[in-house]
Amino acid sequence: MIDLYQDTEIETMDREALEALQLLRYKRTVANALKTPFYKKRLNSVGIKSAKDLKSLPDIKKIPFTTKEDLREAYPFGLMASKKEDVVRMHASSGTTGTPTVIYQTQEDLDNWTNLTTRSLVSVGCHKGDIFQNMMTYGLFTGGIGLHYGAEKLGMLVIPASSGNTKRQLQLMKDFESTVVHATPSYMLYLYSKLEEYGYTLSDFKLKKALVGAEPHSEEIRQKIEKLFGIDAYNSYGLSEMNGPSVAFECEKKAGMHLWEDSYYMEIVDEDTLKELPDGKTGELVLSILIRNATPILRYRTRDLTSIIPGQCSCGRISRRISRIKGRTDDMLIINGVNVFPSQIEEVIMKMPEVGTNYRILVKKEGLLDRLIVQTEVGPSIFSDDARDMNALKKRIIDNLRASITISPTVELHEPGVLPVQEGKAIRVVDERGGSK
Repeated sequence: MIDLYQDTEIETMDREALEALQLLRYKRTVANALKTPFYKKRLNSVGIKSAKDLKSLPDIKKIPFTTKEDLREAYPFGLMASKKEDVVRMHASSGTTGTPTVIYQTQEDLDNWTNLTTRSLVSVGCHKGDIFQNMMTYGLFTGGIGLHYGAEKLGMLVIPASSGNTKRQLQLMKDFESTVVHATPSYMLYLYSKLEEYGYTLSDFKLKKALVGAEPHSEEIRQKIEKLFGIDAYNSYGLSEMNGPSVAFECEKKAGMHLWEDSYYMEIVDEDTLKELPDGKTGELVLSILIRNATPILRYRTRDLTSIIPGQCSCGRISRRISRIKGRTDDMLIINGVNVFPSQIEEVIMKMPEVGTNYRILVKKEGLLDRLIVQTEVGPSIFSDDARDMNALKKRIIDNLRASITISPTVELHEPGVLPVQEGKAIRVVDERGGSK
């Protein structure tokens, strides 16, 4: 018999018991945070000098918000609360200035994260005997490796395929009879578009479920994936600052994502006033992590827009659910599941002496995938030289951008004066995907 819950006691405890657990874990997190210079100064400024000063959950509102800029300023070790010799893992994500935001984890932290990813997999009906093909990127990005460990703990056979190489992905799916895949929704659609080209039909596969995340997508996209493949597709949410995958996950009811409240304290605030909003109202998601020793983060402004779904899920889990992420409060672009800030591109190309002062970033949809195009003006001498020089410059720009944003854009070189110039604020980004930013 397949268990409905990975941890029945935690997942079905009553609300009063859950809130008591949250307060206990929040106090422990505050005690860890006070070990760091950043949080010691910030918490002391509002009268919190020890965990005992946090008497109830409403006291959390006294704590100032933490932002991505705070994490960048703390780079590289400013938010490490554990001894360096006790830290066994680090992950990082790039920010708008190019300075990464870094998180550290002890072995206990990793075990806690693994428990959550296992819980998430169980919540969508995965079990021992499933064959799990992970098509998310591995490395400093948390997307791939997070669910990897949870799947192994559950007893699934894990294929760490990572991203890309579509022909190989389809071959692995067929040869090893993958039953569950983890990928971005856009890549799932791209996979389907390549079946005929590579000589496959749906009857060649044993696929039952797709876990999709890393980029916002509509209910219509989920339904399209399900219809095309004849499978169930489940939405999920995570961010590296909160460990990565399995901050929130759908269950088999597909009625919103359960945010695992025993491990994360959630608030939804108005992005302008920063006042907390009631259930059902869309605002910015603010999170505090309750299960990590090495890098405690309190009241983190995620910039992601969502709402709390009123009422309890019919699956019986007590954790409240959040709706699909509706977008972000900043200007981040999501290109095939990869987060890209326009200022990262500007930082790279403006360091190159051959590049002029005007550039433009275009994002288009070509088929089922996003295409990033960087147009930049260069000195007139470039166009009078051998074409090999232009090609060499293009290659250097692409290589430099790939090192910063991890994907390879198309680069177009133009003579000075070709790209449009605005009298007011420059329009650097043109997203032609119809609101899919």
